[in-house]
Amino acid sequence: MAGIAPLKSESAIATSQRVKLSGIRWNTYLLLLEDMGEHRSSRLSYAHGNLEITMPSNEHETNKKLLERMVEALTEELNRPLKSFGSSTLNREDLQQGTEPDSCYYIDNANKIQNRQIDLEKDPPPDLVLEIDISSPSTQRMQIYARLGVPELWRYSKGQIEILRLETSEYVACDSSPTFAIVTAEVLNRWLEAGKRDDETSWIRGWRRWVREQGGDDPA
Repeated sequence: MAGIAPLKSESAIATSQRVKLSGIRWNTYLLLLEDMGEHRSSRLSYAHGNLEITMPSNEHETNKKLLERMVEALTEELNRPLKSFGSSTLNREDLQQGTEPDSCYYIDNANKIQNRQIDLEKDPPPDLVLEIDISSPSTQRMQIYARLGVPELWRYSKGQIEILRLETSEYVACDSSPTFAIVTAEVLNRWLEAGKRDDETSWIRGWRRWVREQGGDDPA
């Protein structure tokens, strides 16, 4: 732990979007999670000795919040179940991999998660993960999501959202969301740009109205 003690202070990495370290033991990763606590903005991911620490920017947080509101409104208007877990740590010790998404949701499998506790060695992974990459893409996190079996990602990168579906062991881009059949990447990008431009109250009302106009319950 002596060699990475400065990472206990977020100010040590505040000027960098992403810090990568190698040769880190699983127990060290778990101790860092504990020492840094839950009330922090940084996100950690770990895979076979490689630790990645990301500090989100204001742009990152804006896009994340708007996408979260869109997901929550979708489930309400389409009468879909939802259990949101935010940036909860998703760990699999048996795989020696773990990460903290920008936001994650149980929708199709919401009824399988009890008491708001996740044990990925027994429970299914989240149905949908939001991943915001502003400065540079995180290949490691994408690989971890695939190993965990997360079926769908909405990934914001280079100013655009893409919808990714897990096929075998890799993510492939798809036109529409496997979880919400009425939602396409073009729709997400159009409404996200409107959310950055307009006031959020009128914007989310418009999004809800658009969802309702698509014909009621989502056929997915």
